[in-house]
Parts: sequence; structure tokens; C-alpha cells
Amino acid sequence: MPRALALAASLATAVLLLACSTPPSRSPAAGSLLPNENLVVQGIPPIPMPLVQQVEKYTDFRGHGFVDWHPLRDEMLVSHRKAGANTAQLFRVASPLASPEQLTDFADPVTEASYEPRQGRYLVFSRSAGGNEAEQLYRLDLDTRTVTLLTDPDQRHDTVAWLHQGSQLLYTSVPLDRTAEGGTRANPGTTLWLVDPLQPEGRRKLAELPGTGWFGGEVSHDDRRLAITNYRSANESQIWLIDLASGAPTRLLPDAGDALKATHLPVGFTPDDAALYVLSDRAGEFRELMRYDFASRELQRITAGIPWDVSGASLSDDGALIALKMNVDGREELRLFDGRTLRERGSTALPAGSVNALRFKPKTQRLALAVDSAQGPGQLHVLDVASGGVQSWTRAHVPPGLDTAAFPDQRIVRWTSFDGLPMSAVLSPPPTRFAGKRPVVVLVHGGPEAQATMGFLGRWNYLINELGVAIVEPNVRGSSGYGKTFLSLDNGMQREDSVKDLGTLLDWIATQPDLDASRVLVVGGSYGGYMSLAASVHFADRIKGAIDIVGISSFVSFLNNTESYRRELRRVEYGDERDPAMREFLERISPLNNARMIRKPLFVIQGKNDPRVPWTEAEQIVERVRSVGTPVWYLRAENEGHGFRRKENADYQFYAMLRFIQETLLK
Repeated sequence: MPRALALAASLATAVLLLACSTPPSRSPAAGSLLPNENLVVQGIPPIPMPLVQQVEKYTDFRGHGFVDWHPLRDEMLVSHRKAGANTAQLFRVASPLASPEQLTDFADPVTEASYEPRQGRYLVFSRSAGGNEAEQLYRLDLDTRTVTLLTDPDQRHDTVAWLHQGSQLLYTSVPLDRTAEGGTRANPGTTLWLVDPLQPEGRRKLAELPGTGWFGGEVSHDDRRLAITNYRSANESQIWLIDLASGAPTRLLPDAGDALKATHLPVGFTPDDAALYVLSDRAGEFRELMRYDFASRELQRITAGIPWDVSGASLSDDGALIALKMNVDGREELRLFDGRTLRERGSTALPAGSVNALRFKPKTQRLALAVDSAQGPGQLHVLDVASGGVQSWTRAHVPPGLDTAAFPDQRIVRWTSFDGLPMSAVLSPPPTRFAGKRPVVVLVHGGPEAQATMGFLGRWNYLINELGVAIVEPNVRGSSGYGKTFLSLDNGMQREDSVKDLGTLLDWIATQPDLDASRVLVVGGSYGGYMSLAASVHFADRIKGAIDIVGISSFVSFLNNTESYRRELRRVEYGDERDPAMREFLERISPLNNARMIRKPLFVIQGKNDPRVPWTEAEQIVERVRSVGTPVWYLRAENEGHGFRRKENADYQFYAMLRFIQETLLK
């Protein structure tokens, strides 16, 4: 799916990066793990080495993510963290199950790239520094491994698409607050560029676009038009056509003058450029695949009979096949459609799990799939649609001594909230050898327009399989995946209804014979961090404590201080703090202004370079809660942003979280 949808950062992003380890620093005298020089540690007791030794095998799961197909050769580009490394980098896999060949090696992660589309002579990849998300584009020459910066470091850049007839790349740029007078911008815009990566100095400005929600482009096969998304909120996005000769933009969907508010995302042009495939929820609750005919200006619904969101799509070059990811109640499933009849084909047997990425190989009907499950991290497979055969291309590393095949299955649980609204969550239960009522970690995703889904939980499996802790990941109102009405039910003045949903989850836990409602800890990242703080405010007598990871403590200060390119998009979700009534509401519900009600221990985790939820959100809640006498642990990484992505930092974070869990939930 388009990258900006991922700006709704989920807890999975913040905590499942806790997936691998680096050798810990040891303090021989104290027998404890020392934090590295980039970690600021306050109130956290020593991490004993016996704990590290017990847990560390759960920190070294190493799967693979699909990045791109080579345009000519039968090989793929993947993201992976090699043994002993600190960050995920780019690797080339030359054949099925071949040893990955490392292509990049930086202190910061590199996981997004694409081949030059005609010969595959070089890559263009993106990288930011220290978690600041100020992405820059680079060319990597594959013969020499020379790296060349392509973009202006004073702006943030995103690749959009390659042209078909030549090796030219479209990308967007937005200004950063550090370059603005006073460190903020009232009306940032987006610039669309065309560049030959071999001659970056000759880049050409195509258009100046209003606002910052422009992404997800698809180029017509004749290279005359770009279909691009203008993202306005989780419930509204438009498709615009940009003339690549003149740079002139024209709104395509919805029609200019049409007041319809719905999501519209381009998927790709048909081979003859007569039609455009789009994803949209304009016809109902769920995002469907549709086909827009340019001549008749009509939309044809293709997946209207499937009552779930289409979360991703790939078209074969010849137009004969359409591969879809369907988000079916938290599990991503593959559906194949005939590109000529627009009817669904028969199902294909695949490895068990959720399909998290898919991409047809150029000029073939072979489909790359990234699959994970509760029983293992991401692995890549290739489906030959003609034969139905599936071939594994990578094999995830599982540390010796662990049998992930024996990890318990996840399941969906359901309850009813305070107003009768149906709720659901992903439950990861401990093995049956753990008797009696089990303690519970409630893991709240971010966004809020994200979703808890089934999949591998990385090092959280230590809690499940070694400590017998049940993990419940709720999808409260405002989560995606359950229809556009459900998605909008926490907007603006309805914010605390989602907090009430958490309260009814605690009620549900109390009715379960195998769960211990007297031992519950709430953990959340980003918006989920706000939810963990809100739970600390409203349910202090019902929880043992809370962990806030890069969370919002005050909506007003958050909206004032988040990067300007994000501000308007967040105001649509949370409310406009410039409106006096909304400001009063946001001040009233913010955890910072209710810190006196937080009476259970709190652990706050933050990256200093976070452009989304600035580090000041963490500092102010730590200070305020400590001032009322409640114990607060605080961990800040000077070289991280919205979640810890360096393994040495993520390792220490997880070990410290385990200490906190021992002192609260399991005491």
C-alpha cells in the first residue's frame, strides 16, 4: 500500500522492531547490562545478566522483507538484518534459497529501494538519519557499490514512480521545519520532480502541489500522465492526474466539484492506458477494487461482493492478472482476479500465515509473496500462477533452541462496548502448560487509523512462551479494517469513546476463566502510547501499570510541535487546536493535565529525533507524573525517532520492559 498510509504508526512498528540482538555491554562488578552511550536512563534499575541470558535467544529472529524484483534477471532485492548486525539493510537474493548478498551497510536502516527499471544497473534507495524521517534518495551503482546523494538534505523526499520508456524517476519533496523561520511552517507544500539518477543535477521541477499529502503515484504506459493520491485524512483521499509534459494537475476522483468524501488510491493503468484501477470505499463501508474507464468516466466495482478492505494490489504487466491482499478480520489473504473478465480465480494453496506484501515479476505471471504467522517471521515465496506451484526464496533465521512451530496460534476474540458497538482483538494465549488465570498485557496499536493484525510477535513471544503472559491487541473504534464508519468513530470530540472501549475490554477480561483481571498491564506506541496514558488516568484501580512508547501526552502541544508536513493531516483526526472549543476539549482530556490521576507505575520510552511525536511529549509527562509521587521509569535514545530501530537500543528497551513487567504485572 502507499507509504503515507503507514504514517499511521502502529505499535507493531514501534515494538516488533525489537527482533534481534547485538552483544550486550556488561558490567563485571555489578553483573548487569550497561546502556550504550546513546541511551538516557532514568529510574530504571540494573538489568541483571541472568535475565539477558534467559531472554536473548528471543531477540534474534531474522526474517526477510520483499523490496523489488530485478527487471531482467530472476533475482530479488530484500531487506534483512544479518547475524550480528545492528540494522536491517538491502540484500540481493540471486536464486531461491541462495545466500543473501549484502548491498548496503549503514548505521541507519535501509529497507526501501527500487531497481533502475530497464537494465537494473543501479538502485535508488531512501535513508534517513537517527530516526528523523528526513528521507534522502541515493543511487547505488551495483558494479562499483558507489553511493551518490540525489536530493537536497534540507527537504524530505519520497520516490513516486519510474517512467516506463526511460530511466527517469519521479519523486516528491517537502520542506522541513528546521529550515523555516521560527522552526515551523503555516502552509507547507509539495514539489514534484523528474530526475535521471545518473545526472541528478539536471532534475526538472514538474509541479508545485498544495499541502503535503501527495504520494502513491502510477505512471501511464505512454509516460504522459501520473495518477497520484492527495491524502486528506484516513477517510478522504483524491486521485489527481498530472500531465507530465506541462505539470498541470487535474482532479480525477471524485470529480471536480463533487463533495463526496471517500478514499481513492491509484493501483495502475491498464496496458492500453484506457482505464485505471483504483481502490476506493466510495460505494460502501470497505475499500474495493474498481476500474475507472477514461472514455465513459464510469467506475466498475470488482470486489463489491467481498465485505473486507482491499489492502494492497499488484497488476501483471500484460494485464491478465490482478493480485489482491484482502484484510479479512485481521489476517491478510491473497485473492487472484482475471484482468480480462474481472472475475475471481480459484484459490491457491499457500504457506500458512498473513500475506504482507505481493508483487508480480516484470513481464511474467510469477508473484512474490511475503508471509508471516504466529509461528514464524517473514519469509518470501514465489507463486507461479499458471502452475499453482509455490517456491520458497528465503528462510528465516530462528535461534537454536526455539521451535516456533510450537508457538500457540492466535485467535480473534469479541465483546460489546459501552454503547453496543461490536469490538474485537487479537489474542495470543500462552501454551496450555501454564495453568490457572494468566496475567495479561494489553498491547494497543498506534495510528489511531491502524489495526492489530495476526502475525509474528518477535521477542514478545518470550512473555507468552516463557512467562505465561497472554497478549491482547484490541481494535478499538477508530481502527482500520472494519469499515469507514468504525474508522471515524473516534474523531474529534469522540476521542474518549475509544478509551471507554479499553474499559469494556477490561470488563471482558474479567469474564474469562483463563485470564486474570487483577493482573493487567497496558502497553502502547504512538497513539497507542496516548491510550496507555489514558488508561493510567481512567483505570488506575484496574491495571498494574503502563508503558508509553513515543506517545502523545498533550494533544495541543503535540499539534503545535509535530513536523509541519504532518500537522494538517493530524488536525483532521484529533481536532483543530486553534478552535477554542476544541482546544478546551483537547486540554481537558490530555493525560498531561490529568497526571494527578496516574497512580500506578509508568514507563516512558522515547526517541530524541522523533518528527511525529516530539520528545518533549515524553519529557513533560515524566516530569508531571513524578511531581505527584508516582514512580516513573524513563528511557530516551539520542539516535532514534518514532520507535527504536537499532538493535542495541531495542535490546535494552526490551530488557528494561521485562524488568518493569516483573516489578508490576508479575510481582
